[in-house]
Formats: sequence, structure tokens, C-alpha cells
Amino acid sequence: MNVDFTLTSEQVIRAGKEAVTVFHLKGWLDAQSEEQLLSAARDAHSNGMRYLILDMAEVDTLTSAGMRAIQKVYKTITPPDQQFKVAFLKMCNAPPQIYHILGITGFLHNTPMYESLQAALDSFE
Repeated sequence: MNVDFTLTSEQVIRAGKEAVTVFHLKGWLDAQSEEQLLSAARDAHSNGMRYLILDMAEVDTLTSAGMRAIQKVYKTITPPDQQFKVAFLKMCNAPPQIYHILGITGFLHNTPMYESLQAALDSFE
């Protein structure tokens, strides 16, 4: 288990469509890493990011602070008049224990989860 947190980002350019930013998360998403995720999302959004995918393939632990961070990212990039209408934030590749936590807490009602990065990218079509 890796208690450290790292976030790498890439921008996926799609022919004739808006780019999608992907954050690859690794380690523990908790109170220690909350600000790192929020800061990266705010910076990307202020630089024009419209769509974001959180790749959770290597997230070992998700705490309540981590869920709070995801909710704040959702609010940062989703215009108030579009909440519950258009998914600007999507997630993919969550390990079973992380998927379970997100499911029982209701996160998956407004932030879709996909089994692969490609499926999440394709969902923006």
C-alpha cells in the first residue's frame, strides 16, 4: 500500500472535439492529499479545462476527506446551472474497494464511473 499521493495529468486531444484532461491518481486520497487534488483542478480549470476524468486505478485508499475533495472538484468544474444535467467530471478504473465506497456514499449518482479510460473518454461524445 502506498500512503503517498501522486497526481499526474495529461490532456487527450480528440479530433473535432474538446480536449479532455485526465488526472491519474496514485496512493491515498485523504486529508493529506485533498489540497493537491483541489489545487490541480482549480489550476486546470482556470487554464480552460472543461472536462475532467479521474483515473483511480492506483488509488489505494479513499477517505471522507478524499470524497470531499472529489465533491469540491465536481463543484469547481460544473457550472451551477448544469449540475445533475451534464457530467463534466467522470471517473474510471476504480479498484473494487474504492468503487464500493463511492457507490454506498451516493457519488456515482452524479459522477459516472467507467471501467476503462477509453470508455470514459468515449462517453464525452
